[in-house]
This record gives sequence, C-alpha cells and structure tokens, in this order.
Amino acid sequence: MRKDNFIKLIVCVAAIIALFVVFIRPLAHSIRQGLDLQGGTHVLLEAEDTEIAKVDDDAMQRVVSIMERRINELGLTEPIIQREGERRIIIELPGIKDPDKAIETIGKTAMLEFKDEEGNTLLNGTDLKDAQAAMNQQNNQCVVNLEFSDEGAQKFADATMNNVGRQIAILLDGEILTNPVVREPILGGKAEISGQRDLEEAQHLAVLLRSGALPVKVNIIETRTVGPSLGQDSKDKSEFAFVIGIAAVLVFMVLFYKVSGLIADISLMAYTLILLGVLKGLDATLTLPGVAGIILSIGMAVDANVLIFEHFKEEWRLGKSIRLAMDAGFERAFTTILDSNTTTIIAAFVLFMFGTGTIRGFAITLGLGVVLSMLTAITLTRFLLKLLVNSNLFKNPTVYGADGFMLFVPNSGKAVK
Repeated sequence: MRKDNFIKLIVCVAAIIALFVVFIRPLAHSIRQGLDLQGGTHVLLEAEDTEIAKVDDDAMQRVVSIMERRINELGLTEPIIQREGERRIIIELPGIKDPDKAIETIGKTAMLEFKDEEGNTLLNGTDLKDAQAAMNQQNNQCVVNLEFSDEGAQKFADATMNNVGRQIAILLDGEILTNPVVREPILGGKAEISGQRDLEEAQHLAVLLRSGALPVKVNIIETRTVGPSLGQDSKDKSEFAFVIGIAAVLVFMVLFYKVSGLIADISLMAYTLILLGVLKGLDATLTLPGVAGIILSIGMAVDANVLIFEHFKEEWRLGKSIRLAMDAGFERAFTTILDSNTTTIIAAFVLFMFGTGTIRGFAITLGLGVVLSMLTAITLTRFLLKLLVNSNLFKNPTVYGADGFMLFVPNSGKAVK
C-alpha cells in the first residue's frame, strides 16, 4: 500500500513537471496579446448629436456593431471594441501595420447617397444589399459593384428612367465618388462605382458600404500608437517579472515548508498551466495589468498553502500524528481561505463591472486566478500530500515543515537545524 502511494506520487509529480516544461511557454505565447504587449493603435471615438440624429443607447449599440463588422472585414486581428460611458467607444487594434488607413475607414460615417442634378436624394445606403470590389475587364479599372435590395432596385430603375441623358451623382459622406451620365434605364438592380486608384481602395470602400452607415455622427477625439518595439519591451519585462516571481515563490516554499512546500510548488505549476489554459479557452486578451493579475493570483495561491501548512504545524504541536495534523490543517484553513478569496473575487467582480479596458482584463485574470488557486490548494495539494504521507517516506514531522526553517534527512528521525 505504501509502495503504491509512492509510485502514484512519483507519476503525478513527474507528469505535472513534464507538462509544465513542455507547454508553459507555447501556451503563454498562444494567448492573444493586448495593445501594450504587441503594439498597435488605440482609437477613442465620441458620438455627437446632430439635427438629423440624436445619440441614444440604441444608436451606440448599432455603432459598436457596425464598427465590429468594418474591422472584421478589414482583416485586422484580435481587435478590442467596447463602449466607455454613454457616448464613447474605445477601439484597440493590436499589430496593425497601417493605422492611418484603418482609422480613416472605421471613422467614416459611410452615408451613401444617389442624387440627381437638382440635388434630390434618389436612393441611400439603406437600399443597398451588397457591395463587392472587382476589376472591370473592359477598361481594366478597379470598381465597386453594387447590388440593391428589391425596393432599392425599383427605386434605382425609376431614377435611371427619369434621368436618361442626365447625371446621377454617387456620394459618400457628402463627397462625390462618381458622377456618371445615365445613357439608358438600368433595370437589373445593379450599379458600378468607378474611380478607385487600386483594388485595395475599392475593397475598403466596399467594406464601408457593406457594413452600413453609422446612425449618428462619430468623431475621433484621440489616437495613440504603441510601437512594436515598445510592446516587445513590455512583453520581455513582464515575462522576466513572471519568471522571477515564480522562482522566488518556489524557493520560499521549499525553504520554509520543506517537502510540503515542494508539493505546493508542484501544485502551483499545475495551477499556472490550468489558468493559462482557461484564458486561452476563453479567448481572453492578455495585457500588462492582466499579467499583474496573474502574478497577484499566484501570490494568493501561495497564501492558501501557507495557511494550510501553518495550521498543520499548530495541530502537530498539539500532539496529533502527521496524517491527522495534515487533515486538520486543511479543514481549519478552508474557512479562512474561502473568506479571503471571496472578498477578492467580489473586488474583481466590481472592477469588471464598472471598469473599462485593461482594468477589466486585470479583474478577469485576478478573479479566475483566485478561484483556480483555491481549487488547486484544496484538492491537488491535499491529494499529493496524502500520497506522500501514506507512502511513509518521511517519518520526521519537521520534514513536512512542522518546525519552520531547517534542513531534513529522509527517515533519520532527526532534524538538522
């Protein structure tokens, strides 16, 4: 029975260490990174009341939805789009190569209009069904092919029939894109916008038209660019802080709690892997405050183990056996761990609900970390320690950290101070 427990312990410990060594770096790098770690562009938009449209909650929700469609169709990776207050929207574009063009595209109102020579609006963007960039094979020009809805097709047919030999201007945000002469009625519900310099410009225009017009006027009030080199520097420093923090914790636990501390270190490795795996599964965006949340949650995980081991020392000094003292230590520490972690989770929840941007990222990593640290301390650490105690490998209680800072000799029955 003792041999079986020892074998199980060795297998579990070896598996956790192997998984940690193999997966910790790839897993950490696979989590998408925020603006401060990767570099990119931060844009702050603010909606404005006009005579045509007033800003309200419904309009802001539609603005966010349209911005998401525009950015997704631009092919930008891992964007962050969120409201701030009643009228503002924060957009973060990590790793973007051409911030000026992206800002120009997401900031356009995209109000499409077809007007006759008298300035009367014949159709607008609401009549549009689809817009696609293409190359005109006849003149080798970049164009945007428009397809109207059923109602829009009828409007367009009526407009072209009533304006044969006259110009119908196509305007975007009040600027004329093209002003062609109608040579004959167009009945197929399709049109073409020419005049784009290249295919990329035509694609950007098609994205604007497909995503729809913004319901209210939106102004860009702040742009901030974080260079890739600055982002890499932040990433390197955060990785260094993470490594130093982990190493210091591992050394501290072994020095003060001996074999129990070593078991806690093994559980801490498993906890770190689980936390990063959960963040990856949730498709979370890791920022510098998020890294701080992870490091703080590691401290919380250590704190839980310290509480357990200190209660174990108290129970052993009362004359209980190692096994009974260890069980009592876990039971007595549970209430304290639950109370302290609950207050931290409440604080993280408040930060998430009322915070914005990177503050919410910190709240997520801290909250998840606290929950997972509590589970690993109560379950995994206890499971491994039970295997160790039942294996009867060490008979001296001080080996389990029962007498503070000292060295140990296996099965000698003596502690060496």
